[in-house]
Amino acid sequence: MSDELIQVEIDGHVTWLTLNRPDRLNALSDDLLEQLGDVLDATVNTDARVVVIRGAGRAFCAGYDVAPDSAEVGYAAERTPVEDRDRLLGNIELFTRIWRHPQPVIAAVHGHCVAGGAQLASMCDVTIVADDANIMTSPALPLGGGYLSPLWVHRVGGQRAKLMSMDAGRRITGAKAAEWGWAAEAVPADELHDFVRRTAHSIARTPGPLLRLKKEAVNRAVELEGLLTYARTGAETDALLHLTPEVRHVQSRIKEVGLKAAIVEFNADFDAEFGSVRGAR
Repeated sequence: MSDELIQVEIDGHVTWLTLNRPDRLNALSDDLLEQLGDVLDATVNTDARVVVIRGAGRAFCAGYDVAPDSAEVGYAAERTPVEDRDRLLGNIELFTRIWRHPQPVIAAVHGHCVAGGAQLASMCDVTIVADDANIMTSPALPLGGGYLSPLWVHRVGGQRAKLMSMDAGRRITGAKAAEWGWAAEAVPADELHDFVRRTAHSIARTPGPLLRLKKEAVNRAVELEGLLTYARTGAETDALLHLTPEVRHVQSRIKEVGLKAAIVEFNADFDAEFGSVRGAR
């Protein structure tokens, strides 16, 4: 694998962008997000008509990097509420650049697609998933709230967005995500690459300026429903919750015992009474 956090592959009129932190399941670090923004900017004045975002290795994206050895664990605690809100808004603004990118952007989702990964995919124009993908809007621990779920409202409705947000660690398969309308299509995992490539090249038959105007027409309709406004609002809610004793406690446990052990602790009482909470539902 390349040392680049975003790999770029030119395939005729289709540009493939691969999130390249497979050892961390492509968790979103500051450096990865910065490179993604730079690469997106670089594709604007090219012959590309369609951009595809995918993940290297076993996952599309495991969300924001909250492992104990990442800078993200203490981020909220180390900043003022306004600084934390601005940091979160910066991520929203990056994903908004995907939404407003002049070329259609397809998310090709396989394996794990968690929290920030689902946030990223939700801002792409078309999301195509492996039917066995593991998709979660909220992390397996209560680390914040309201940051990710608003982007699901315009795809699956308020009720399902609340369910995915309020039930920490709730996950659905790619097949269920397509059934709900979060994904455009679900296909067998071993067919995902070929299906996405065929779809991307089929879209790319249409000249770039026409695709741009088609995308803008649909985007305008969705934006009139408030998509970008409530996406930004989620940053304020999350920044507020990062200050609560409950979230501070979870952050401290991650630092002390590690992410996996903290998840086991959080689920222990539930698992003892009802059986494991993990697994697609």
